[in-house]
Amino acid sequence: MVEPLSTGESNQEPVFARPRSGLRGFSLLALIVGLIFMFLLSISLGSVDIPVADVIAILTGSEPQRATWTAIVLKFRLPKALTAVLAGAALSTAGLMMQTLFRNPLAGPFVLGISSGASLGVALVVLSAGVGGVTLLAGLGAFGSLGIAVAASLGAGLVLSLVVLVSRRVDSTMTLLILGLMFGYATSALVSVLLYFSDAERVQAYISWTFGTFSNVTWSQMRILMPTVLFALILAYFLAKPLNALLLGEAYARSMGLTVDRARFWIIVSSAILGGVITAFCGPIIFLGVAVPHLCRSIFGSSDHRVLLPAVMLLGAILALAADLVAHLPGSQITLPLNAITSLIGAPVVIWVVLSQRNLRRSFAG
Repeated sequence: MVEPLSTGESNQEPVFARPRSGLRGFSLLALIVGLIFMFLLSISLGSVDIPVADVIAILTGSEPQRATWTAIVLKFRLPKALTAVLAGAALSTAGLMMQTLFRNPLAGPFVLGISSGASLGVALVVLSAGVGGVTLLAGLGAFGSLGIAVAASLGAGLVLSLVVLVSRRVDSTMTLLILGLMFGYATSALVSVLLYFSDAERVQAYISWTFGTFSNVTWSQMRILMPTVLFALILAYFLAKPLNALLLGEAYARSMGLTVDRARFWIIVSSAILGGVITAFCGPIIFLGVAVPHLCRSIFGSSDHRVLLPAVMLLGAILALAADLVAHLPGSQITLPLNAITSLIGAPVVIWVVLSQRNLRRSFAG
């Protein structure tokens, strides 16, 4: 990880040590190629293996060797793969923005209670309404799915706003992490109360939802999920300059003419939408939001958000597709909990982050 370097003049932008533009461009190109490869592989492999050539034929409107493969790809595997791409990009971007906002290397949607807040929003709408169905969002329709997404984003935004308020009163990173976990426990307690008074079918559906999955998003729900996530990702990309300034501290950001409160507000909005909507449709996916930003800092050797934002979107999508592929155990009918796989990917990264204290101080020094 590379330390952001100050120019020493308050009226200039911060200068970030970063690799040569050719190397940076090559790394981004490699991620794009990797994303295309993993996307096709995710659609190709499963309980029924479909040759990649036939997958490409189906996606381009041509006829595959077997007509049944078209239904498998278009009805089941394509929406699942698109959901994984959106979820990986969204959670990784939200994690990067929160790590910068709080100047905390272990901040993320799950660690700071954002996912728990989104879960509470979902539980308040779904469990209290007593909607029936095999899966949590089954039978809700487009307007019901939109209500779930809004409720999850509001829940995530509420918890994130509380964490922001608390962060102004504490100086210790560990204290902030503990408080974030406490917010998560508090919201989880409220969800437990709702579960206690819900029927068995709703409870079972909710528990299955907490394992995390990309498989339950339908095309009608994709009409809400995709534009919402893309809007929040575009908003995050336009926040690259304020994020760079905040990385060097609020005092420095103000000296550059940045309206810190306004920047913080839009960072919260974007993070809440990204974390909340993905949690609503896919469940509380853990570790991706914490791990991916650190991997990208290590790969690109930069703290510049103009580099990191597209990088975390691409790498987050790749890892989400890989985790989903492993969870579905190609060639078998067994499906593992998605969060078990993301934990196996993310936990070693977090351990490495904790042990690399010198790198942490350099990357988040203001």
